[in-house]
Amino acid sequence: MSIKDYADRDGWLWLDGKLVPWRDATAHVLTHALHYASAVFEGQRAYGGQIFRLNDHSRRLHSSARLLDFEIPWSVDEVDAACNQVLEANDLSDAYVRPIAWCGSEAMGLSTEDTTVHLAIGAWPWGKYFDDGAKGIRLDIASYRRPPDYAAPVHAKAAGLYMIATLSKMRAARRGYDDALMLDWRGQVAEATGANVFFVNGDVLHTPAPDCFLNGLTRQTVIDLARRRGIEVVERAIWPEELETFEQMFLTGSAAEVTLVGEAGPWSFEVGEMSRQLAKDYDNLVNGETSVTGRGWRRRRFPVQMIEWNFLPCLISTA
Repeated sequence: MSIKDYADRDGWLWLDGKLVPWRDATAHVLTHALHYASAVFEGQRAYGGQIFRLNDHSRRLHSSARLLDFEIPWSVDEVDAACNQVLEANDLSDAYVRPIAWCGSEAMGLSTEDTTVHLAIGAWPWGKYFDDGAKGIRLDIASYRRPPDYAAPVHAKAAGLYMIATLSKMRAARRGYDDALMLDWRGQVAEATGANVFFVNGDVLHTPAPDCFLNGLTRQTVIDLARRRGIEVVERAIWPEELETFEQMFLTGSAAEVTLVGEAGPWSFEVGEMSRQLAKDYDNLVNGETSVTGRGWRRRRFPVQMIEWNFLPCLISTA
């Protein structure tokens, strides 16, 4: 299988306020973020030319930067506009979009106080994150654990927090798995390496309370979709031994979308009706085919950004 280098592509990236040719979007090897992980990022998908929940992603990018004690010098609206500009410049309709903000090369000590903050945005076609997502993927159990909120800025989408996720996913792949399920510092179920987790028991949907990992935007979207279907959703602490009592399991994330799980460590799950329905509901929603209003569901075409979410005030953690 040939691999196309992400640094060696045709197209345009947005860098520090302007579009530049893809291969010219570079940073120096002595950039602070490369050495000390002073970087935050977002991952978002565009469907039919519309970036799903773009403004929420841009708001979270700013929130993450503040949690790492730096400010992004472009406003949320300017980040939104830049993401759309990159999509248009590369003539992309269905794509993955990656904004990243980082501290520059003005200092090589630990402090970022004297560094310049940079922002880059790229976009490229990216199909399903998991090839077997509809049939049920297989998860290893990661040996690394998610840290507590007093040990790391766990509510920031910070590059440094993904190191243990990278190691866990690589180990899982070597062992023949698609991904890994991560526990938290207490030994409770947390998330997959880059996606939140849900479990089905009867007619009830269970998901870990996000007190030491990201409360994902896709996670919150799926919770809202489930509740609008009349499904009870319980956010709580979940211990690994409980997995034998659950019938279904799935993951949610901007990259993973809604991915069904067939196996996690020693536990097996059916690809059941509720999981398949929520995956279909999410797919319909992001493609602008479903309007969710009140208790009913109406199917019609409309721009994704017109959706109004009843949980928006609590989406972004700033503390």
